[in-house]
Amino acid sequence: MVNKRPTNYHTRQGQSILDYMKSLQGSHVTVNQLVRHFEAVEADIGQTTIYRHLEKLAAEGKIRKYVLFDDKSTCYQYIDNEKNCREHFHLKCETCGALIHMDCDFLNKIERHLLREHDFQINMLKTVFYGTCKKCRAGA
Repeated sequence: MVNKRPTNYHTRQGQSILDYMKSLQGSHVTVNQLVRHFEAVEADIGQTTIYRHLEKLAAEGKIRKYVLFDDKSTCYQYIDNEKNCREHFHLKCETCGALIHMDCDFLNKIERHLLREHDFQINMLKTVFYGTCKKCRAGA
């Protein structure tokens, strides 16, 4: 008989990942950034463990997973109020990788126009505008 670990198990590493995600106060983070953080604080949490726990936390609805650049880049965000990210668009800097929340009345008008005039509803969770952020343009 095989003893399988339940899918809702909680570990010290998983709690550390969740606590760190909460401390970011809604900022987005990549797996590489998480790995660097836990190496810096000398926590014994490897990349595979981070991936496993992020997938579990995303499935539980505790964090949001953003897949960008044709499934080649992924970042994660702790969500304490899921509604916040459903009501705005995102901007992705192709230079530094920053994911920026975009609350903009003009874009909201476009969303309403597409729904009303073209019967097409945009999925704001997956709508990302790509370009270069102000900081990267200033350094270019």
